[in-house]
Amino acid sequence: MSKNEKLIVRFLSRPKDFTWNEIIRVLSHFGYEEIRNGKTGGSRRKFANSKKHMISLHEPHPLNILKSYQIDLIIQHLKAHEELF
Repeated sequence: MSKNEKLIVRFLSRPKDFTWNEIIRVLSHFGYEEIRNGKTGGSRRKFANSKKHMISLHEPHPLNILKSYQIDLIIQHLKAHEELF
């Protein structure tokens, strides 16, 4: 099992300590890239893939840990677009 596959399994277990950097790795595995808006985009981040599917998230601060609702939102989005089975 590769590092990305292990990270996805961890992500699907809905851990309480999943970091922003880890979610960026998971999303990039599914073909999502961050869309940059201007020189100061604020804390709202948007990710899109080649199929024009978009995920909009609030980057957590001051801690780097995602909220559980954010993890649930991403899982629902990936399942709805059949990128995650």
